[in-house]
Amino acid sequence: MQKVVLLTGGSKGIGFATAKSFAEKGCKIYELSRSNTANPGVIHITGDVTDKASAEAAVNQILARESRIDILVCNAGTVISGAIEFTEVDDIKKLMELNFYGMVHTIRAVLPAMRKTGGRIVCLSSMAAVFPVPFQAYYSASKAAISAFTMALANEVKQFGITVCAVHPGDTRTDPIRTKLHAGDDIYGGMISRSVSVMEHDEANGMAPGKVGSFISGIALKKRVKPYYVAGFVYKLMYFLSRVLPASAARSIIGMLYAK
Repeated sequence: MQKVVLLTGGSKGIGFATAKSFAEKGCKIYELSRSNTANPGVIHITGDVTDKASAEAAVNQILARESRIDILVCNAGTVISGAIEFTEVDDIKKLMELNFYGMVHTIRAVLPAMRKTGGRIVCLSSMAAVFPVPFQAYYSASKAAISAFTMALANEVKQFGITVCAVHPGDTRTDPIRTKLHAGDDIYGGMISRSVSVMEHDEANGMAPGKVGSFISGIALKKRVKPYYVAGFVYKLMYFLSRVLPASAARSIIGMLYAK
């Protein structure tokens, strides 16, 4: 039976590549985003996951057509780069509304249907959840929240045949939608701008979006899943080190990379 997939934030980057990969693997893929960008083989629904009613309307639209949603991939997200003390609270709330609450709205909308049929939920976390990045603290915190949320959700819904996991991509060549806040850069001796430059360089030289998208669709279509997955050999090694290194050592390594 052809799998019915709903993916959020699939108009560009990892989401676009993941939607394309699902389509190539024979899935019926619906993509939900605010953009009207069309992806061949993908059915686009215009909506905003930060709006609970919009997320619910999109899910109901798919259920009316298909009677089920087999796979949900929560990918929609954004990035803020800046110092903790100089980032406006309104900007932090906007980040969390999209990265975390957008995921929550969509998952809550699909759960009633999935409780009847079973299903798979895949949420996009980040290696920043494992190695929180200075001057990207709020993004790191949002992704760490996603990882914790998926672990808890998996145990809540397993009785209904619903499986849940989080994927942690590393740097990927996606040109992310990044809000760059350089307020206080003089106070921090230029460290903010230097850190953002390192992040952008790492992303520009990161993994190809197609490779990450294929990895995500492959995880989503597996029979059984582990709680967490990491995309890319180097990042799998980093994830392993995060489990065995003392926290002080991990902090020092991150500091040498992004806070100098």
